Amino acid sequence: MSKTIKYKKSIIKALYFSKSLSCGELSEILDLSVPVITRLISELITSDIIVEAGFAPSKGGRRPLAYALKKDIFFIVSVAMDQFVTTVSVMAANNKGIGVSEIVNLPLLHNVSAVERLVAVIKQVITDSGVPKKNIIGVGIGMPGFVNGAKGINYSFLETSDDISLVAYLSLHLDLPVFIENDSSVIALGELRFGAAKSNDNTMVINIGWGVGLGLIINGTLFRGSNGFAGEFSHIPLFSNNKLCNCGKKGCMETETSLFVMIHSAIEGLKAGRISSLCLGSLCPSNPEASSSQIIEAARKGDQFAVELISNIGYNIGRGVSVLIHLLNPNIIILGGRGSMAGKLWQAPIQQAINEHCIPRLGANTTVTVSELGYQAEIIGAAALVMENYDNEKFNDRNIDLLHRKSNADLLKIA
Repeated sequence: MSKTIKYKKSIIKALYFSKSLSCGELSEILDLSVPVITRLISELITSDIIVEAGFAPSKGGRRPLAYALKKDIFFIVSVAMDQFVTTVSVMAANNKGIGVSEIVNLPLLHNVSAVERLVAVIKQVITDSGVPKKNIIGVGIGMPGFVNGAKGINYSFLETSDDISLVAYLSLHLDLPVFIENDSSVIALGELRFGAAKSNDNTMVINIGWGVGLGLIINGTLFRGSNGFAGEFSHIPLFSNNKLCNCGKKGCMETETSLFVMIHSAIEGLKAGRISSLCLGSLCPSNPEASSSQIIEAARKGDQFAVELISNIGYNIGRGVSVLIHLLNPNIIILGGRGSMAGKLWQAPIQQAINEHCIPRLGANTTVTVSELGYQAEIIGAAALVMENYDNEKFNDRNIDLLHRKSNADLLKIA
């Protein structure tokens, strides 16, 4: 990749994450001189990739011109997966979805055809979007399990039939660059680039779902650990409850804090005669998405039993959060994932646990908040995953030579 192409890609990447920037701001971000930035901006405008976007805030003197990407200059296929449901969207350069997201039931556990089904769904979404494939720069996927994004492997789910990595298989069958990451890390990336973590260098993002995941942002950077497995919050052995976890150990966080636990507790309570607007016949562990949504909706409407279910889980999450606060001293803890639909109902019980289990000087300096991105954080983060790698020298090497078969002019109209 030539320096000029690399610099242009870096400008495109910076504008994607910041929406609009002036030449001076781009110069500071990219550590390039203003004359070089000005020349590259002029070429990108001539190539019809970026446009003027009004004036940037003044730092004294005349307000400088700001620049932004054309919203339809490129597209990203963004995929958000959990153990049961997969959502696929085509995102434009302004980080907005094209059309309606496709939501499909795609159970991952013991599903040997999951990868083939995923490929088929992505292909269909691309076809339905009407976006030419040459205008799609890549596919970003957030998925549960032990994911090593650098090697392109998910050690828990989505086994490939061929003796190649998951990323290589998907890239080959989709004919596009593909990037994968653990779902909790992808949610954290979305928060880092577009959410509350953008202005907080040390942030813990709690993914409340079928387990309780964790995305770590340390010193303003997504922390993945040595093998990409950092943040296995669910499997901290926190409880002496003799309950067997899916990982094979006993007493893990997950055994007292997941949405599965909430569903089972609701069923047990209703069988024991608890009064609630919830209907026992409509709650079923084999349909966890609908069951968890019913409980959360009942709690939001003030159902006392449903609120109690969330409070109990929230308190136990707070016990785990207290460990994180003592170890990592974060500025802010963001509550995200499917469970974040319960909103502020989580905050009081989590804060109560922090008050009880944290050293006051540490706990008092950490804010607990609910994600403003909500359940869309994974979709937003999966698109961001592609752009994180966009100006990387290895970007071309990871997509089965796709970009070697297309010129940069075809990809982004760069002459």
